[in-house]
Amino acid sequence: MSEKMIEILGLSRRFGQTQALDNINLEVNRGEVMGFLGPNGAGKTTAMRILSGLLSPSSGHVRVAGMDILNEPIKVRQSIGFLPETPPIYGEMTVREYLTYLASLRGVGKGALKQSVNDAMDRCGLTAVSHRLLRNLSKGYRQRAGIAQAIVHKPDIVILDEPTVGLDPIQIREIRKLIRELGGEHSVLLSTHILPEVQMTCDRVSVINNGRIVAQDTLAGLEARQKAAKGLRFVWDNPPDDATLQSIPGVAELQTDGDAKLIIPNKNQDPRAELVKRSVENNWGLLELRPVEHSLEEIFVQLTTMEPQGNNTEVSQ
Repeated sequence: MSEKMIEILGLSRRFGQTQALDNINLEVNRGEVMGFLGPNGAGKTTAMRILSGLLSPSSGHVRVAGMDILNEPIKVRQSIGFLPETPPIYGEMTVREYLTYLASLRGVGKGALKQSVNDAMDRCGLTAVSHRLLRNLSKGYRQRAGIAQAIVHKPDIVILDEPTVGLDPIQIREIRKLIRELGGEHSVLLSTHILPEVQMTCDRVSVINNGRIVAQDTLAGLEARQKAAKGLRFVWDNPPDDATLQSIPGVAELQTDGDAKLIIPNKNQDPRAELVKRSVENNWGLLELRPVEHSLEEIFVQLTTMEPQGNNTEVSQ
């Protein structure tokens, strides 16, 4: 079986005049947790529904566990566990009845049914509430039940659409830990608009905006972007005037922030050595020199507000 558990190539989907997805490419490898990150309305849910067999694509190719979703739809669905943003909960059932019912619908045989349900409840921390009606559970436990129904038939791939929406901070932490644990045994595609969700749970991230993939990167790659300096912060005891600083080679822009000067370098130039040299020569009394870094939030905002340019941008694999 292919190590690429999800392969999306040139996928597009239109709703009338609206282009919900525009020629996107995406891969999810065996055993990894892949973040599908983007603002509300970016196209994430449309892609999730196509992957889960609820929608057909307008164009492009999608393979799940090596199978084409259009040529082998039944087998594809058997390989996927899907948690939509609103979990499919039947409040009049107990947790055990609910999971038993859904496992049987998904083809789990009678001989394996009880063990499959027990395994899903144990994995999702539901064993102690297995006898309780779903309508009487907290939202956090109902969300756990939603994840349990997605894994009860032991699928290769688990797709989670906004799994922590509406949860309190403690519940969010518990669900994130559960998602992280699912990686390895399952390949997980996690759709979210929440940046910390990706940081806490995912190995890689694909950022979507206006139906197009604008970046794909590892978490290490995101951190490297975060460390990319957007400017240099200087504080001097006897600061020079702005004209003197702007005359130094490599200084593109100068901003004042209280007692500090924020210097934006020219592209491919680093004025730090010259600035330090002149600080010593002219007794400016250099007190502080440090890079000002992009926050991950700033990077996300930049990626999801920029104008579309060309086809998908793949930053790193």
